[in-house]
Formats: sequence, C-alpha cells, structure tokens
Amino acid sequence: MKIGVIISSNDVETCWNALRYVNFAIGQKDEVKVFLTGKGVEYQNISTEKFNTVEQADKLLKSGGKILACGTCIQSRNQKGTEMCPINTMKDMYEIVKESDKVVTF
Repeated sequence: MKIGVIISSNDVETCWNALRYVNFAIGQKDEVKVFLTGKGVEYQNISTEKFNTVEQADKLLKSGGKILACGTCIQSRNQKGTEMCPINTMKDMYEIVKESDKVVTF
C-alpha cells in the first residue's frame, strides 16, 4: 500500500508519534512518503530526549521512506533545507496525495 503522511504540527509528541507510525508502516512493507507543512517543518528543532523526532526521521530515511517539506514554510521560518527537511513545493504534496492509497494527517 502507498501511504502519504502530512505533518503540520510542531507539537513534539505529535511529530514523534507520526514518525513512529511511518516507521511501523515501512516495517509492514508499505511505501510511505511524508510531507511537512506549516509548523511541521520545525520537527528537527523541537526534538527532545523523550520524543526524539530526529532519531525517528533518521530511521525512516534509512529504511527507504521519503521526507519532503514545503519550501515556503521552511523559508518563512528562516530555516534552510536539509536532508531531513528538504525544500519541495505544494506540487509535491499534491503528487503524494494523488498517488497514495491512504493519506494520514498529524
């Protein structure tokens, strides 16, 4: 199954759970793509020891998952694109939604 996950929250526990869900889905042999929008692009900056979003994202990338992020949202926060938060466009989010069998939002 192809699953699209859209994260628009900067609540650390919500982001952590979203990424844990993605890693679980990858473990079930699903193809998963994550799109970060709005406050979701802040997930690296809010990572904590208890809710380690960076660790979960690293696991996702190493397992073949894909992370994309809204470039406008990144730039509006004076952030730069990174491997874990690469600059993409709304067209990319549209494509994720269009090609996915299921879409989950956090």
